[in-house]
Amino acid sequence: MPKTLTTIRPWGSFRAKFIIVVGSAVLIDLLISGGLALWNVQRLSRDATEEVGHGLEQASQDYIRTYANSTAAQVSLLLGQVNNDVSVLAGVLQEQIDNPQRQKNIGSAISGTSPASVQLTYDPAGQWAQNAPGAPSVVSAWGYLLNEDRSPRADVQDEIQTSAVLDLVAPSLLKNGSSKLQMYFIGPKERPIFRTAPYTDQAQTFDRLYPGHNTANFWDFFFPGLYESWQGWDAELRAHTGPDDITRTAPYTDAITGKQIVSFFHPLWSTDRKNVAGTAGADITLDQLAEIVENVKVAETGFGFLSMSDGNVIAISKDGEQTIGLRSASDTKGTGVTGLERSLKGSSQPAITELANNPGEDIRHLTLDQDGEPVPYMVIMKNLPPSNLWEPGHVRKDAMSLGIVVPEREIYASLFAAQSKISDATNRIIIYQILAILLSLIIVTLAVLAVSKRITGGVSALASAARRIQTQDYSVRVPVTSRDEVGQASEAFNRMAQQISYHTENLEQLVEERTAEIEEAKEEISVLNAQLEKENRRLGTELAVAERIQMMVLPLASELASSKDLEIAAFMSAADEVGGDYYDVLEANGRFKIGIGDVTGHGLESGVLMLMVQSVARALHEAGTTDPVKFLVDLNSALFKNIIRTRIDKHLTLAFLDYDGHDMLISGQHEEVIVVRANGALERIETMDLGLPIGLESDISPFVGTRKISLAKDDIIVLHTDGVTEAENVSGELFGIDRLCDEAVKLHRQSADRIAAGIIAKLMDYIGPHKVHDDITLLVLRHR
Repeated sequence: MPKTLTTIRPWGSFRAKFIIVVGSAVLIDLLISGGLALWNVQRLSRDATEEVGHGLEQASQDYIRTYANSTAAQVSLLLGQVNNDVSVLAGVLQEQIDNPQRQKNIGSAISGTSPASVQLTYDPAGQWAQNAPGAPSVVSAWGYLLNEDRSPRADVQDEIQTSAVLDLVAPSLLKNGSSKLQMYFIGPKERPIFRTAPYTDQAQTFDRLYPGHNTANFWDFFFPGLYESWQGWDAELRAHTGPDDITRTAPYTDAITGKQIVSFFHPLWSTDRKNVAGTAGADITLDQLAEIVENVKVAETGFGFLSMSDGNVIAISKDGEQTIGLRSASDTKGTGVTGLERSLKGSSQPAITELANNPGEDIRHLTLDQDGEPVPYMVIMKNLPPSNLWEPGHVRKDAMSLGIVVPEREIYASLFAAQSKISDATNRIIIYQILAILLSLIIVTLAVLAVSKRITGGVSALASAARRIQTQDYSVRVPVTSRDEVGQASEAFNRMAQQISYHTENLEQLVEERTAEIEEAKEEISVLNAQLEKENRRLGTELAVAERIQMMVLPLASELASSKDLEIAAFMSAADEVGGDYYDVLEANGRFKIGIGDVTGHGLESGVLMLMVQSVARALHEAGTTDPVKFLVDLNSALFKNIIRTRIDKHLTLAFLDYDGHDMLISGQHEEVIVVRANGALERIETMDLGLPIGLESDISPFVGTRKISLAKDDIIVLHTDGVTEAENVSGELFGIDRLCDEAVKLHRQSADRIAAGIIAKLMDYIGPHKVHDDITLLVLRHR
């Protein structure tokens, strides 16, 4: 057939195309690479900003938490010192009550050495009796505690002498203990004398501020319900709400000083501990608490506040009060006791009101209105230890909260500065990158123009030689004029022309040689296929035998049903022919041992290790090893030696439940044990601290522990391997421990078999057509 030759255009047009194509390719490459570089710089800037922001934000929050904890500790220390001082005074007075003879002796001694402490003078105007100034304390006896001759009743006089021991203790506590306003003793409801140190015009002040107090019982007039609450503690085995006997009041106005104070009471008890015998007490001013709180200084304007559990703020600076929009109002807490109501719930800032309605120990981000502008703030709340709080009519548990409030712009000032610097640096890098791209474009353009002529010359020679090859002139050769890629292409063309010439002349002989080589290769492939098929049959036989052995050693249905107290249901499915999961039910002399474990991986080696576990466990049980710890230690020792000998790089988690007819005793480390009580209550028992994976160490005795589970009728226990909880659906989501627990609770009223079948049905429905990657084992035990 005659050959058709293609007309070749002048080489100049090819050079123009070369310049256009190569220039365009380089331009696109530079634009893409430059664009990617700019994108990466922006992404790096964004990631750096996020990382720095996260780190600085975390550091700022940690700083505020630490500051809050430190300040809360100072407040708690102050309150704790007052509690301790009141407890010391109460201890001394209680010793007097519990030792009547010593009480009489000390009272007599004080009467003789300090008559002013026990001798009272009647005041006709006030109709009460009070000792004269000069004594370490003032003691007042109200009109209803006096005889017709205006002297204290005999039992009241005894109380006056008994309480005189306060003159010996209170001055030292006032001087050396925590800062307190006053300390005092109040008698029982039948004779509520009032002794206070240091000495003040006590009764006179009460007459001025609280008309009628002298005709009403002191406890009912000033602190209604407090005395009865203490009496209720004894009636209820003293199961009061607070951590100790100390009871405090909400802040109120002190009658003597006019200051806002908090009173701390410690009830005293009769010798038989059945009745209240009075109280020891102390007062502190809110100034002491406010000094700690008002000294809070975070950033420039951050401040603190101290509030009751009902949201009433008892300590805050003036600036802080204005910032969070508090309103103050006088509030009568009880007869003659006037407090300060300044609640977060009444704040003019909606965010603060929401904070009061949803208390909790955490960091909150709030927006407060400041001069008509929304300003972001950070607030952290820290609860103080709980205490007993008296409110008119009753005593309840209360925990004060310390709040730290700081503008986010101040606490995150370093974050904003760092982000600004990162942004500036990013902009500089982007500008430099754009300039570099433009410079590269200029250089590349000049280079393309410079080399295009040289390259197209070599290409032209190759085109001419190709046309001669097309006319079957295989003797053509291209002169090699350079050592660059064009020269290498010329050399390759010459070798190709030489090979075409050789193969054209020797084609028939080459075909025969290649045919012979193919036939020889086919025979070798047939032999190899036969050998491979034989090996596959052998391995299949071995796996089938191993699978059969593994299934043979699983507990029989009769063994699962051998306990008169337990229903036992089991399910196991291997991911491969041979699985690595283990479970067994062993019985000897009426004691049952239920085991469950999971060998790492699955397949033949895992199955072999599982068989070792089964054999050693049954041997130890039959040998009478009843101690759960020794059982696991001995089993691990035997398996560790076998693992070393067989060079199996495997180990397993393993746990046993020993049942003695009443309780279950768990030992060994495995997955969580799920217990569902007859009423549906769920318990999850972690086994991580009860052992160590078997086969990792030669001696695991230091790590093995036990935990007892009490069982009642219809309680169930669910044991599983991680093949249950880590099974995936088609979306790659895990079945999880929560779904397993929910299903166990839902089915807990059914038999063990139905529970196991229901859980497995739920699991298989969840997995669907997705591949099962791990062995699945489930045991359900139900107490009859």
